[in-house]
Amino acid sequence: MSSEESIITPEKRSSIYWTVSDTWLMAKRSTTHIIRSLDQVMSLILFPIMFMLLNRYVFGGAIDTGDISYANYLFAGIFVQTLAFGANYTTINLAVDMKEGIIDRFRSLPMGNSALVTGHIVSDLVRNIISGAIIILVGLLVGFRPNANFGEWLMVIGLAMLFTLAISWLSAILGLLVKSLEAAQWVGFIIIFPLTFISSAFVPTETMPSALRAFAENQPITHVIDTMRSLLVGTPLDNSGWLSIVWCVGIIIVSVPITSRLFRRRSQR
Repeated sequence: MSSEESIITPEKRSSIYWTVSDTWLMAKRSTTHIIRSLDQVMSLILFPIMFMLLNRYVFGGAIDTGDISYANYLFAGIFVQTLAFGANYTTINLAVDMKEGIIDRFRSLPMGNSALVTGHIVSDLVRNIISGAIIILVGLLVGFRPNANFGEWLMVIGLAMLFTLAISWLSAILGLLVKSLEAAQWVGFIIIFPLTFISSAFVPTETMPSALRAFAENQPITHVIDTMRSLLVGTPLDNSGWLSIVWCVGIIIVSVPITSRLFRRRSQR
């Protein structure tokens, strides 16, 4: 790259500034909707608590996880499941914006084309940070005892944010494809729900029938869960560490251009 090509001109600097500013405003708008929506606030708080308590005390006495306590085994699964369902709100919120026609108002303003979608995704990160903190507190109360050091906790947080971005961008595609708000409410659920349950989230994959085990051990959510579980409580990592990153980055790389194309097509109608 030549020195001329590497120079950030005032025009480019201005464009970057306004893109970041527009994205921040859209993220603030989406986050404000969360705070003002009672159902989203309740799901943000109650959903992770409910799943942690139900699985810990309903299934905890019946599932053999070997040398590791079920509370320690379960935590990574509930944590990742909460992140996945939290990131899926992009589908609903984006579908609402498309349905209500607010896109037409935004098109009349001098704002970046990607700001609305990116704002929803940044808002998902904020939502999942709050949900993640709640899950950690509840997990500690029901017997979760991590032995991770500071560096391992940082890696868990980094992977959690990367995973949230991957699911959020995938959810954005769904939000732009659905034709009704009713569809937006269930389409993400029917994808996330089986992926989290046919994984290593709640039971060891060795206990599953061969076909389900093969699927569970080779899908992204299992790799993310196994990586976090290994970092937090010291279970074997195998190849899950690099595979979880490859899956998340791959989903983002594929989803971003598809989302951009779908959004341009929908917003120009």
